[in-house]
Amino acid sequence: MTGSGHVADVHVEVRVPRLPGGRAKLLRALRALGALAARRAHVPLELTYALVSDEEMAELHERFTGHAGPTDVLAFPLLETPRLVGDVVVSVDTARREAARRELPAYDELLLYAVHGTLHLLGHDDHAPADRKRMRRAERDVLRELGVPPTYRRRIP
Repeated sequence: MTGSGHVADVHVEVRVPRLPGGRAKLLRALRALGALAARRAHVPLELTYALVSDEEMAELHERFTGHAGPTDVLAFPLLETPRLVGDVVVSVDTARREAARRELPAYDELLLYAVHGTLHLLGHDDHAPADRKRMRRAERDVLRELGVPPTYRRRIP
C-alpha cells in the first residue's frame, strides 16, 4: 500500500485459445478492474481471473455448487483480512454465446462477467430485487470507468 491508495495484485490465467477483443486488451482491462476494486474495497487485493471454456466451467460449477452445466462466472473469496484475496472464473464460451444472443460485443460480455464476479468478492449480492438493482448500478459504474458501455438492455414487456 502506498499513501492512501490500495494495491491490486492481479493474475490472469488464460485457459482458452482465443479471447474476445484480444489478449493484451483484456489483460489491461482486468488489471484496471483489480485496481478499481482495490479503491472501492479500501484494502489491498490479490485477484486471480481464470478465463476458461464451458467444459471447465461446467466441472467447477458442479464441484462447487452442485449445479450441472456451465455458468457465466464463479467467484471464490479466499481470504478477507488484512488483504482481500479471491478468484474469479469466467466462461469465455458463455460470454461469446450470450453476447451473440444479446447482439453485444463478446469482449463487453466477458468484461461484464469479470466485473460481476469481482463485485461479489467485494460483498455485493444479486439474489433479492433491491440487491440486484444495486449490483447492476455498480456494474454499470465500473464498466463505465473501464470504458465499456452498459451491457444490460431494458426489456419492453
